[in-house]
Amino acid sequence: MSLILCPFSRRTVGSSYSPEIQPKVGQVGNASVVGIDEAKLWSMADALRNNMDAAEYKHVVLGLIFLKYISDAFEAKHAELEAQREQGADPEDPDEYRAASIFWVPKEARWAHLKDNAPQPKIGIIVDEAMTAIERDNPSLKGVLPRDYSRPGLDKQRLGQLINLVSDIGLGSPADRAKDVLGQVYEYFLAQFASAEGKKGGQFYTPSHVVRILVEMLAPFKGRVYDPCCGSGGMFVSSEKFIEAHSGKLGDISIYGQESNYTTWRLAKMNLAIRGIDAQIAHGDTFHSDKHPDLKADWVMANPPFNDSDWRAEMLKEDKRWVYGVPPAGNANFAWVQHFIYHLAPTGLAGFVLANGSMSSNQSGEGEIRKAIIEADLVDCMVALPGQLFYATQIPVCLWFLARNKKNGRFRDRRGETLFIDARKMGTLIDRIHRELSDDDVAKIAGIYHAWRGDKNASAYADMPGYCKSAKLDDIRKHDHALTPGRFVGTEEVEDDGEPFEDKMKRLAATLRGQTVQCARLDAAINANLKELGYGE
Repeated sequence: MSLILCPFSRRTVGSSYSPEIQPKVGQVGNASVVGIDEAKLWSMADALRNNMDAAEYKHVVLGLIFLKYISDAFEAKHAELEAQREQGADPEDPDEYRAASIFWVPKEARWAHLKDNAPQPKIGIIVDEAMTAIERDNPSLKGVLPRDYSRPGLDKQRLGQLINLVSDIGLGSPADRAKDVLGQVYEYFLAQFASAEGKKGGQFYTPSHVVRILVEMLAPFKGRVYDPCCGSGGMFVSSEKFIEAHSGKLGDISIYGQESNYTTWRLAKMNLAIRGIDAQIAHGDTFHSDKHPDLKADWVMANPPFNDSDWRAEMLKEDKRWVYGVPPAGNANFAWVQHFIYHLAPTGLAGFVLANGSMSSNQSGEGEIRKAIIEADLVDCMVALPGQLFYATQIPVCLWFLARNKKNGRFRDRRGETLFIDARKMGTLIDRIHRELSDDDVAKIAGIYHAWRGDKNASAYADMPGYCKSAKLDDIRKHDHALTPGRFVGTEEVEDDGEPFEDKMKRLAATLRGQTVQCARLDAAINANLKELGYGE
């Protein structure tokens, strides 16, 4: 789904506020989804924000969207069971819903009850009670849902209006599509809140086009998928979309993740639940309390914090994960890299985002760690991306792709080879400070990698000067084990226009002389005008 950043509305909303949401058709993978105009919906919801901080407001809105989702799914199953009552079905039996992997929603938490009470001053208390009841009856949601809607600082009239607004999401959609519509809205709102929060937004959200590059290049059809710093779960959502778009089976992958920030972990749990994705997402510090210590993943995808200096390295100097060298205390980049490698299965692949400095830095032993990883022949592909892709930073970043075994039978034997892609010129500015990669950009980058590694049905690979280069290990050694793609891909070939050099120089020199004469004439005219005005020399 393309994310369109819209300006934040600040119009006054009175008690007669009544949104009109126009249906539209969006795209999720290759499947059309009857949904709503997310940009218009966001504008309406943002108008209700008033002066509340975006970081606080996102939990108010996303919590309600989640509640609407589980209530819609429950009501669809409830109607089905009601129709089967003569056959012995019981619409009020929680086990009927759990057997279908649907959350049980007690009567006091059902959306109709909230909507009926939306105009009441006590609506905040009613929503909190609904969240508490859902957590009580669904252990997997314990500690996940926001329960502070009754706080004095939250305007109850605006909360009621927001409930009315959310009530219209998914209406008219078939029951089996309501999940996609609400999931679409949830994802869109995550992006908008990330933009509203700026740098802080990058802590929980990775732009979808960056996630898509990782997913499209790795192509995780089957096996264990792991993200040890999963934010709000975008890598997992995108993986499921990829499988659906390529007619795969969702049950063929199992998902494992961890997130250290508690509020972000809650967002991830809701984000995955609203998509119906079964995942083992743990809360805790990945370095100091790895919740999946024995996991060997087929696919590792991650966007770890860039250049993190506050990771308490002194407590982990003897850690078994540091096979290629002890990471410096002032930068966790290569702690993350080695954590990813540690959790790779014998034929596993990893793709992750890092700051550009990771490709060439020699500070505090980073160069030696990178050298050891390169000499172990783990680096499969490096991609340099343009700047301005992230909410948290404007600096350009890179993508690393590692292969535990480059001769694993799935692709061609790539031992001793690494692909370099320089994509710094790709993408389009969507506003003054944000750049986005198009579907064609993503397809081109992924297609080059698939051709190079020998995917089935992929086109033949060829180096493209200025864009991509297949390099040998000896080539990397000549560059002192730096992995910056620009060092390897060379310069883009300039098409010969057929004009001989001597003729071109004569033509350009004549043009320059003519422009110089014209410049002198204009200077004289300007000075004459100034003199007439009494400002001449």
